[in-house]
Amino acid sequence: MTTVPSRAAASSAAGGVGPLLRSWREQRRVSQLELALRADSSARHISFIETGRSRPSEEMVLRLAERLDVPMRERNALLLAAGYAPRFPHTPLDDPALDALRDGIERLIGGFEPYPALVVDAVYDVVAANRGVMTLFDGMPESLLTPPLNAVRLTLHPQGLAPRILNLREWRGHLLEQMGRHIALRRSEPLRALYEEVAAYPVPDTGRRHPEEPPEPVAYFALPMVIEHEGRRLSFVSSISTFNTPMDVTVAELAVETLLPADPATAKYLQTWLS
Repeated sequence: MTTVPSRAAASSAAGGVGPLLRSWREQRRVSQLELALRADSSARHISFIETGRSRPSEEMVLRLAERLDVPMRERNALLLAAGYAPRFPHTPLDDPALDALRDGIERLIGGFEPYPALVVDAVYDVVAANRGVMTLFDGMPESLLTPPLNAVRLTLHPQGLAPRILNLREWRGHLLEQMGRHIALRRSEPLRALYEEVAAYPVPDTGRRHPEEPPEPVAYFALPMVIEHEGRRLSFVSSISTFNTPMDVTVAELAVETLLPADPATAKYLQTWLS
């Protein structure tokens, strides 16, 4: 599959690969010497590449990108800037070539029921979700449930899940911090725009409801999302996993998020959800 370079990638290519590599190195707070040691090169050669005095080989571009933990999408941009063809395809998720991936995802999150599980892309758009997740979204306005669903927007919107989250300020802070780290890693303008949107949402008052408290205090092992669901107090902790050694931009940007019950009462109640 041919990858068509974006306008931003074309612009980067016009400026050469050196400034791009220097920018990634500085963002990662790595010296030229340290990068040279990581890449089995020399600080002099790294300096020559960054200033345009030396044109790196395709292998060197990929090696430096790997040592700097450059996202796969941006590795293609680096290759273009160096005068090489993109290495990694960007296959649409509905392409027949990814049939096995989609089937595996559906089996994975379906097997996780009754616990909620979903799969999101690089901007937190939901590409797959099981029935446990959709149960949490019951009662939300159609405007928020129109595809593509966005997990962060659904969670923090004042007409979404936010009014039901009993520790909203803590959970909101966690999500915004997570998005900030991803923005720094990926340099994604769509992700930055989403961050600015959800960060500007008013924070609903979640102190008016008093769902039943757990029978005894719970010592959580991770920050939970504590929500009210049909008058009950449910607590979840989030686990996120990605695909190991992806070779496609689409696959590299997928993340599987599962919500585990954070206390025995939640685990017991979940067993009744889909029965």
